[in-house]
Amino acid sequence: MEIVRQQPTGTKNMNGTERALSIAGGAWLALRGWRRGGTLGTLAALAGAGFVRRGATGNCPLYSMLGVRTASSRREGAGSTRADSSLGIRVDESITIRRPPEQVYGFWRDLANLPRFLSHLDRVEVTGGRSHWVAKGPAGRTVTWDAEIVNDVENSVIAWRSLPGSQVDNSGSVHFTPVGNSRGDATHVRVELEYRPPAGIAGALFARLFGEEPSQQIRADLEQLKRAFESRSSDSEISSSRTLPDLTQAEGSY
Repeated sequence: MEIVRQQPTGTKNMNGTERALSIAGGAWLALRGWRRGGTLGTLAALAGAGFVRRGATGNCPLYSMLGVRTASSRREGAGSTRADSSLGIRVDESITIRRPPEQVYGFWRDLANLPRFLSHLDRVEVTGGRSHWVAKGPAGRTVTWDAEIVNDVENSVIAWRSLPGSQVDNSGSVHFTPVGNSRGDATHVRVELEYRPPAGIAGALFARLFGEEPSQQIRADLEQLKRAFESRSSDSEISSSRTLPDLTQAEGSY
């Protein structure tokens, strides 16, 4: 499984406001340091120059290290198969499940099933072409958002994005790739998520410090889903028409 923890070197990961503040603050600090002189003044001037460079290039090395991105860009439109790369935190996880794609896709496509194995979700309510998501946040709080499916290829891919006004700005996609024989007796499931946590950068830092970052959750959730499917002794025990595996009984059996 792959976790995308760093962005490519030089990637613009700061929004316009942050860049302007970084340039202005850096210039002020560099000027003060130059006027003061001495060792401390030189250090201040160098630090100020670093902030100016940070704002001019739009790349913050700390953001790159943490996988944080506040820069915005036009969202991908309908038909997209990938998570929105303009958001703040990226998660990329994958796992292979020994079940055909139509079974795994069918289970996932019924969005109301997702809280059965995605531990951070409390419920998903589907109405027409939209869905309402309720997630468990830090300190026992809940966060909600509305989403729409932007791409849906049967047995292959599901992609979605949150709607304007949601508490959590996010998008995601799940790819189902057959592996094994020509029929595909197993499925490689790849989950891509992009999101900006409610508390912004501070929320991302808190999550990483206290082990609540999505990559850890998604990795464990996919492993639970794998156990649920593979604990069944035959294909007939899991209907291809979106019947839920019994995740409670499957836990710990693989």
